[in-house]
Formats: sequence, C-alpha cells, structure tokens
Amino acid sequence: MQGFIISLIIFTSIFALFGLGLNLQWGFTGLINFGHVAFMTLGAYTTVLLSVQGVPLPLATLVGALVAAGLGLLMGFATLRLRTDYLAIVTIGVSEMIRLIAVNEGWLTRGTLGLQGFPLPLASLNPTFPVRIVMLLLITAIVALGYRQLWRSLRQTLKKLPPEAIVPITVMALGYGSSLGLLLVGTGWAAKQLKPLLPAWGLGCLLLLALTLIGYFYIGLAQRLTKRRPQWSTGLMLVSTSALAVCGLWIYGIAIDAIYHYEKSPAKTGLMVISVAILALIYWGLEKLVRSPWGRVLKAIREDEEVTKALGKNVFAYKLQVLMLGGAIAGIAGALYSWQLTTVYPDNFPPLVTFDAWTIVVLGGAGNNAGTLLGSAIFWAYYNVTRFILGDIVPLDDARLGAFRIMLIGLLLMVVMVWRPQGILGKKEELTLGQ
Repeated sequence: MQGFIISLIIFTSIFALFGLGLNLQWGFTGLINFGHVAFMTLGAYTTVLLSVQGVPLPLATLVGALVAAGLGLLMGFATLRLRTDYLAIVTIGVSEMIRLIAVNEGWLTRGTLGLQGFPLPLASLNPTFPVRIVMLLLITAIVALGYRQLWRSLRQTLKKLPPEAIVPITVMALGYGSSLGLLLVGTGWAAKQLKPLLPAWGLGCLLLLALTLIGYFYIGLAQRLTKRRPQWSTGLMLVSTSALAVCGLWIYGIAIDAIYHYEKSPAKTGLMVISVAILALIYWGLEKLVRSPWGRVLKAIREDEEVTKALGKNVFAYKLQVLMLGGAIAGIAGALYSWQLTTVYPDNFPPLVTFDAWTIVVLGGAGNNAGTLLGSAIFWAYYNVTRFILGDIVPLDDARLGAFRIMLIGLLLMVVMVWRPQGILGKKEELTLGQ
C-alpha cells in the first residue's frame, strides 16, 4: 500500500505541474494549446539523453526545460500573430511530429525500443537522521501551506453565499460526505458477504441506488431548512474538497512514514520529495507572477486583446513569454515523468496526455492555480480507484473497460459543467477565457 500511495503522490504532483503550464497558457491568457504533451516529450527525452551522457541531473533538467521553452518560442513566432484557431491546430501537429521523430530517429532516441537504465535522482542516497528530519519538515511545511491555500479558496466562496444558504449547504456537505464514507465501507463489507449470492454488477447497482436515495434525503433536509433552492454547486465543491482534505491527511501520514524508513524504497521516496518540492516552488512562483502587473496583463489579453493593444501593451510579446514559460514547466514535468516511469518510450506521450491536462484544469477551475492542484488530485484519485473497483462492478473486458473509464471522465466533466461551469475553485466572472 505504501508504494502505491507514494506513486500516487508522484503522479499527482507531475500532472499538477503539467496542468499548471497549461493553466498559465489557457486559463490566464486564453491560448488554446492542444499539443501540450510536446513540451513534456522534449523535456523527458532531453533530460534522459543528457543524463545518460553523464550530465548532472539538475543541469540536464534545466536544459530540458530550456529546449521545451525553445519549442514554445518557435511555435509562437509561427502562429501567435494569427488567429487563435491556428495555434490550436499547429500545437496538435507539432505534438504528433515530436512523437513521430522519437519513433523514427532510432540513432538518437532508440525508437520504439525506448530508453532504459538512466540515472534516477536520490536513488543511491542513504540520508542520515538529521537529513530525514529536514525532509519531514519540508513535506510538512508544504502540506500545511497547501491546506492554508485550500481554506482561503473555500472561505472566499463561502463569503459569497447568502446567510440563509450556509446552514443547508453545510448540512448537505458534511452529511452526504460522512454518509458516503460509511456507505463505501459498508459496500466493502457487503462485497465479501454477498459475493456468492450477488454478482458484482448487481452490487454496483445497489450502491448507485443507495447514493441516489441518500442524496435525495439530504436535498430534502436542506430544503426544509430554507425556503428557497440552495446553491448545490457550492455544496458539490464542499463535498469534494472536504473528502480530499481528509484523504490528504491519511496520505500525508504514509508519506511521512516512507521518509522515515527511506531505505525501503530510496528511488521512489526521493522522487516523491523532489516532485512535491518542485511543485510547491513553481506553484509559489506562478502565484507571485499572476498576481503581479504582468499577470493582470495576461488576464486582460484573455478577456480582450484588442483593448490591451489599445492600452499600449505588446500582446505578441506577452503571449510568447507565456507559451515559453508554460512549455518550460511542462518540460520539467516531463523529466519527473521519465524518472517515475524509469523508461521512456514514444508511446508514453500520446495526445491523450494533453487532454488529461485539460481535464485537470477544467475540473479544478481555469485561471486558478490551486484549482489545478485540486483537479490533479481528483483526477488521479478517480483514475486509480476505478482501475481497481470498476472491473468488479462493470462486466467488461480490459479493452472496453479502459474506454468506459474515459467515458466516465467525460460524464464527470459534464456534471461539473452543469453544476459549476467555472470548475470547483474557479471564478464565475472569469468564464470568458478569450471568447
């Protein structure tokens, strides 16, 4: 279990970092990038190829980020003076071109055989007790700051609620969240007791029915506490964030135990510390940037770039900077991704990876960096939970089950768009997004 949770933390951190690059480009500036995986691919291959030649990993990662930023520079010069549609088309084409180069240029990338046996960060480290304490304090500080940021986002949302809606929404969120936890525990027990009598899909239908009935119960209870229809989108946000906050404390405990017993899995534990630390550092830097005058210009470009030009701003230069910076962040995510996979193949970077990032950004809330972190946590929680339990509920083979999981992601996004079109932590007044 500990190894699984550590991998989950690493993947969540990597894709949160990957999503932050896309959120900067689209959420804050309105640049539609459907080939974001190209930056990750370049970052991964550049870092690995340089490290195999003996280049230190920090320097190799920095060069990988610069190469990815260079790709953003080239794409920007080719497309940013044209309409937004051209950028979307070019980014798709460039991402496929990069992947096909990785497939066919075997002299450089070893083609479909891929790259293996490259150095991993902190894999040979055996930290002393004081060093482990420093790691523990670092992770604890990052987690504490994360919860503080989450609370600030929730508090801003709650302040906008009318006073009469606070009580029913709180009842719905806490009641439904606790009932959901008890129901899932009960389902696990029932699955063992009823397995000889009831097929897995039948148990899944009963679970869905119970969730629906409990939901209607709390809706009715909330409506009795207020005379008007409560804001259920806010309740949905509170349920999801509260559940993740509780799960986060449990995951934090596992991470602390892994650091304390570092020698059990040095490569993965070291990568976990590095991934979380890099994510926290880049998140902090982006928050400073987007709250600065530079970030306010990006939002102005997203809303109406013609007005921004009329105010004397060089819109092309700002877009170019964003495309390069977002690409560099995705390049760093690519380096971490290669270390997590321990092998690099062209098939590790299909176009679907880009749309995973889009799902994360839309789910968490475009134009909100904290929302991107939350979206990544929800996405990977869904991805791993369904991988283990969906096969027992839905009677499908592995190929069709994978497609069904993608369909469920689409359904989840549709529900979010209906209840909270701005995303879980997004702002409703920022829904224009370059339109």
